[in-house]
Amino acid sequence: MQLEERINAFIKLGEFLSQFSNDVVTKKETIECNDLFFDGFKHQLKLAEEHNGWFTQENIRFSLKSWVEALTQSNLNKWLEPYCLQDVDSKQVAIIMAGNIPLVGFHDFLSVLITGHRVLVKQSSNDKHLLPYLAKYLEYIEPHFKGRISFTEEKLEHFDAVIATGSNNTARYFEYYFKGKPSIIRNNRNSVAVLTGHETTDDLKNLSEDIFRYYGLGCRNVSKLFVPKNYNFDAFFESIYHWHPIIEETKYANNYDYNKAVYLMSEFDMLENGFLMIKEDTSYASPIATLFYEYYEDVNLLKEKLSTDSQQIQCIVSKGIFENEVPFGATQKPQLWDYADRVNSVEFLLSIS
Repeated sequence: MQLEERINAFIKLGEFLSQFSNDVVTKKETIECNDLFFDGFKHQLKLAEEHNGWFTQENIRFSLKSWVEALTQSNLNKWLEPYCLQDVDSKQVAIIMAGNIPLVGFHDFLSVLITGHRVLVKQSSNDKHLLPYLAKYLEYIEPHFKGRISFTEEKLEHFDAVIATGSNNTARYFEYYFKGKPSIIRNNRNSVAVLTGHETTDDLKNLSEDIFRYYGLGCRNVSKLFVPKNYNFDAFFESIYHWHPIIEETKYANNYDYNKAVYLMSEFDMLENGFLMIKEDTSYASPIATLFYEYYEDVNLLKEKLSTDSQQIQCIVSKGIFENEVPFGATQKPQLWDYADRVNSVEFLLSIS
């Protein structure tokens, strides 16, 4: 199977997904195998939401739109241009996926197949409806994929390498269990934003997307702010207020109420606006509906701190401060070459061939 065939298959998959990525689902007559798969995928979208209350149709559409924008000829070519992907010695690569946001493991799935390997997927029970259906679509539009994609709910067996994502606790288990195999093991990380007090209203509105998208469940969601001493949060609260309907979502509201009760009973100081609490805390991982913050006095000392803590951090959102910063509003729109935990999965996959 040639690289060009693999690329073309994923381009067609992106075109198929484009029918479902907008507010109104629109069937396009030009999509290959559409009569076989269109109605079925609509049903899978419904099942995904019914199975996992965090997977609202809005958040599923956001995820699909991100992949529609990524799976283009120009993006795939740009991503793969630095690598020699011809004559790869195909291996069986196992992927253990998280289930915190819709299709969170798709980049690993794509990376394994696009580099010429076979994939064995163990999904999270929280996100089990979408990917198998998309895999079946891939097999129909590119028959060479048949026999190269498999899913299991059992113990992983007969694989040559593994990419596993989980919590800090499961990561320790993965490291022990897979110690004899080439592996990428990912654990908990969080994203932070560094503010100076000179941000525009648009900057802060964009930041709210980094905070609230997917209810803050992703490792790329901002869970903590670093702000200068005596920072005034009024402009921040005003700029994020358009997200207030989020409190109408039952699962989010339950978390908000619970965490607020805990903070009040513990007599913690906090600020809140009816749908988000912000609390001074040195931790990086904040609970749902809560944002931690920490003051800084010297940006250079802050850079040293974040460098020391880099293994806990996925993204740093700022404006003209950090070399590898992510712009406000862009954490949930990574490019194909923006690798989780800054570990290049393509280089890893080529190293095992």
